[in-house]
Amino acid sequence: MWKFKYKYHHLPQPFKCTHHISFSLTHARTIYIYIYIQNIHTLLLMAVIFSKIGILGGGISGLAAAKQLAEYNPVVLEATDSIGGVWKHCSFRTTKLQTPRCDYEFSDYPWPLRDNSSFPSYTEILEYLNSYATHFDLFKFIKFNSRVVEIKLAKSSSNLLSQKPFWEVAVQTIDASIQWYSFEFIVVCMGKYGDIPIIPKFGKKKGPEVFKGKVMHSQEYSKLNAQESCQLLKGKKVVVVGYKKSAIDLAVECAQANQGEEGKPCTMVVRTSHWIVPHYSIWGLPFYLFYSTRFSQFLHQRPNQGTLRTMLCTLLSPARKATSKMIESYLLWKLPLVKYGLKPDHPFEEDYASCQMAILPESFFPEADKGRINFKRASSWWFWEDGVAFDDGTKIEADLVILATGFDGKKKLRAVLPQPFSAFLEFPSGIMPLYRGTINPYIPNMAFMGYVESVSNLHTSEIRCKWLARLIGGKFKLPSMEKMVEQIKTEAEIMKKTTRFYKRTCISTFSINHSDEICEEMGWTSWRKKTWLAEAFSPYNSQDYQQQDDDDDETN
Repeated sequence: MWKFKYKYHHLPQPFKCTHHISFSLTHARTIYIYIYIQNIHTLLLMAVIFSKIGILGGGISGLAAAKQLAEYNPVVLEATDSIGGVWKHCSFRTTKLQTPRCDYEFSDYPWPLRDNSSFPSYTEILEYLNSYATHFDLFKFIKFNSRVVEIKLAKSSSNLLSQKPFWEVAVQTIDASIQWYSFEFIVVCMGKYGDIPIIPKFGKKKGPEVFKGKVMHSQEYSKLNAQESCQLLKGKKVVVVGYKKSAIDLAVECAQANQGEEGKPCTMVVRTSHWIVPHYSIWGLPFYLFYSTRFSQFLHQRPNQGTLRTMLCTLLSPARKATSKMIESYLLWKLPLVKYGLKPDHPFEEDYASCQMAILPESFFPEADKGRINFKRASSWWFWEDGVAFDDGTKIEADLVILATGFDGKKKLRAVLPQPFSAFLEFPSGIMPLYRGTINPYIPNMAFMGYVESVSNLHTSEIRCKWLARLIGGKFKLPSMEKMVEQIKTEAEIMKKTTRFYKRTCISTFSINHSDEICEEMGWTSWRKKTWLAEAFSPYNSQDYQQQDDDDDETN
């Protein structure tokens, strides 16, 4: 008698089973068992959807990845019912882009009226993204209402289609059932923002439970429509915790909802003040001249710069400090930062180097001047029954407290990635180890998009997706793990030397060099401008990185 045991652990619950089969060597019984086994294998193939490429997320990075990897017919798993990522699910009614249109567009799909200097609203951005997806027929790849709940790396011996390692992905669909997918390669575009809010921790009897009013995170607030948000804020004493872009937008919306004699002021609780900018002009000069040209970035350290250039950067450090001081002097002259106690304790360069520079809504300080927005600097705070208390002994009464305290993108990844890979998501320094902002050397057959920031995240996501498509297509090979780790550590050291906020993983002060190295690995020319003058003093954007003719020649 022979005994076989088959286990199918990765099927949806109705198909999960263990089969014990015993038989003697008669022809009839052997045939029946062969047919039975074949039917089980057919059931397995029907239950699991196989594809070469899986893309997790339908935000800007997911769309860029789908466009560049379209030849592989990728499966894009989007947790919600629409594309757009944070623009769709974490925006307020007043949310606008932080950069001009021409700095936030795909290289092969420019904005209509791209020279319009105004910042588009989040609804305009969503229209642009939907138009892009329609133009390049990307919706055919997207499976909406498909939330990734688990990822497993399968052993090659269990792969029924090939002997290569592959990832198994469990997806919860709209009816709460689980569908399994199998991918040879995964591009993670789940983003750093949304889903898992950061909630401050409090001591005993100092948390929200003692507060009589309402407490919510900005993520919950973003789900409200215009009428609901106005109704929530109107006539309420509101405390907004935070001082980054979301908190600033919230304070403005609160002031707008509380116009008139019966309106109540909004108080912003500011632990760390950051530099804020009213527009992209400094003392009459365009802002890009200070940080976004090849010449201006020559003053800053960059990876692989050599001993001579390192010495030169040291000699030029006074010029860097002078640039930062020049911008600070303009902001202190233009904005009432000193009046409201909002002058940061660190140089402007540190905020720019950590991608924390926020563009102010025009009405922010005018509303503060009218008394509708107040500010409270505090290193620590907690709840009491009627509001918020501070370490200096003062208290503020409140009806509503909104936490604009950010999101935990790494926790979101750890929730779905298996061990040991979830332990490799960051170095002890807190920086996420990504070669070219894309490949984690310790995690096989997986790329990450949107986790290393720049001034224009759309541009950097797109060029990295172009690089990834050529890597997957065999146009070039990755260096050794040791060299990739060395490159990552070099970039991390530069970030640590440039800003105390280095854990945000931002490449803004060496973004052009970052794109240069990506171009060189793809076999492209790194200097993209037509003249030396433009190369030195013109800003770089996505239009400079349109597909190179060499790529087209290879396919002809």
